[in-house]
Amino acid sequence: MASTSALDAHQWLLNIPPISKWESETQTFCIYASNPPNQPSLNLRIIRNIVQFHNPLVIFSLAADLNSPISLWSTNPFHIRNSENNPFDSKTIQLLLRSIISGVFKYESYKKTPSISVPGSLFDGDLKEIFNLAVLTLSLLVCIYEAPQGDVRRGSVEDLRLRLSSRSSREAMKKLVRMVGSNLEQQWMRSVNLGLTNWIAENRGWNQGLSAAPSALFCHSLSTSGLWKVQLYCPIAAMAVDEDGGSATHDRRLIFSLNYQQLEGVIQFAYKVFVRENWMDVRVEVDNIRLDVNQLVSEKLMANKGYGSEEKHFPSRVSLALTPTLQTDVISVSVSKSSDNPIHEVGVEKGIESSFEPSSSYLGLKVSASETVTTSIRPWKFEQSVHGDTAVLSWFLHEGVNGREVFSRNVSKMAIIRPRSWFKNRYSSISRPFTRHGGVIFAGDEYGESVWWKVCKEAEGKTMQWEISGRIWLTYWPNKHRTFYSETRMLEFKELMYISLEK
Repeated sequence: MASTSALDAHQWLLNIPPISKWESETQTFCIYASNPPNQPSLNLRIIRNIVQFHNPLVIFSLAADLNSPISLWSTNPFHIRNSENNPFDSKTIQLLLRSIISGVFKYESYKKTPSISVPGSLFDGDLKEIFNLAVLTLSLLVCIYEAPQGDVRRGSVEDLRLRLSSRSSREAMKKLVRMVGSNLEQQWMRSVNLGLTNWIAENRGWNQGLSAAPSALFCHSLSTSGLWKVQLYCPIAAMAVDEDGGSATHDRRLIFSLNYQQLEGVIQFAYKVFVRENWMDVRVEVDNIRLDVNQLVSEKLMANKGYGSEEKHFPSRVSLALTPTLQTDVISVSVSKSSDNPIHEVGVEKGIESSFEPSSSYLGLKVSASETVTTSIRPWKFEQSVHGDTAVLSWFLHEGVNGREVFSRNVSKMAIIRPRSWFKNRYSSISRPFTRHGGVIFAGDEYGESVWWKVCKEAEGKTMQWEISGRIWLTYWPNKHRTFYSETRMLEFKELMYISLEK
């Protein structure tokens, strides 16, 4: 039997009749149906082993239904109850969930499949949402890697990736993260984004409108007591290329190194509410902003098909905007950092040279004066600004020689020739503006200047909503590889956060 729903595989399992009442050996749930309906579809199937009827075994599989079903993925056999009730209890569903999650991790290229623990205390609603998310994610990867060429492959990938970017999937992802932990979340997203990067390479090409690629930023947020957190992931291949920020290249090995990477970011703000006599102060400050560009494939594959994992983009600009969405209770907004007023150290050196030339009718006296201006330039410049009731925090990376912003310009050919340019060997140089692995960390020790809003006293006890929106620019300049190619890519995100206006 085929389900009329393409969304709730968990509910379908709960509604399956006792195994003795099955009309055939197979139960089928439609995950993706082509349009028109007589075209191939993608199904979740349960196959009964009739040899052991009194101790029944079943196998779960994902199958492309062409002229006959083609199994694309399957589990090991499961023992189920042979009773007059539904054969799938919560324990069996949790075992199946573990197999599905392990199936997702197997598509990561260079990590061993981790040990998965599914707590037995999961609430039914949480288990349902996590299970459906896992089914959709595994179905997407199976279609990318295993499905035969044709309409079912193209259509299902597009359909499934849209469902995975929905709000309900993002909420389910939060619950999955709490269940498996942040380390496995990172592996999960690397599996997904490796599949999507392969899909982009196969169907769109690297130089054919990456802004229309079938993958985009995936992010989710958390508001808890005193902390806002945004976690984001985006495959580099899916980021829009700045039309004015790059040149063209047909070097396939360089393209491979640049595109088989993923941006992984964490944005954390600490907040606190102070109740004054006539108003309330809502203070927000940077806790941690961490941005890393990490490879999606192994070092060996990077070396064989590319130029290694160190030929990659680096963060060059970050802009974050914090906005109270309902501003009727907002009195004012203030920032705590003045505009930079750098000190110029000026040193003047004067020298006089004189010479006498007998053959000339004039006495030649040469006088030379020199003035040296020394300015201390830091690679990252931090600025705060205010637009209406929106506070904007911005970080800009500058080139060390002339101090110009990196994200808005191509690397000069003369700079590439210089052996001591900071962007050459930039992940091992002592003067690097990044971490050893090529990321950046903006922490409260250096960027802890606060922003605060004065809010009407009448708003005390309310829960106010803030919007965090941002843009992140990644730039590529050659590191060890000899090339004049450069480019800048950018992504945007937007999340909602909440503050309870209480002491």
